Amino acid sequence: MKKPTILLVEDDELDVISVERSLKKLESEYVLHTAYNGIEALKMLRDSELELIPDVILLDINMPRMNGIEFLKVLREDKKLKDLKVFIMTTSSEEMDRSEAEKLGISGYIIKPLNYNDNTKRSDSMDAFVQFHLRKILFDDGI
Repeated sequence: MKKPTILLVEDDELDVISVERSLKKLESEYVLHTAYNGIEALKMLRDSELELIPDVILLDINMPRMNGIEFLKVLREDKKLKDLKVFIMTTSSEEMDRSEAEKLGISGYIIKPLNYNDNTKRSDSMDAFVQFHLRKILFDDGI
């Protein structure tokens, strides 16, 4: 059985660590690839030697070089990649970001909460997403 594959597109190292920590709680095998911006992610997806077609992409919106919305636009125009499941992860609660992402056919939108008291990011919503949604997508869809 093929291990499910996840592509995490995130420029914030603390968020990468938080996602990795949440994914470990799946207690199932998976393959995680990480890109730090949209350009890097597209290179990975288009690299014929890597043959990366992830089951799910977890995508930050606010990134340097190519943000999440720009990445999504390119992804949806690519015949080979246009149908990939993409979940947006962002601290942005801007309605325009959400609306634009939804127009581009995202599978879900996760607001990354911040704990302003001690300036650390909380993993509550990521843990809930991983346990209740990602687990179902990766392991119950017959993958």
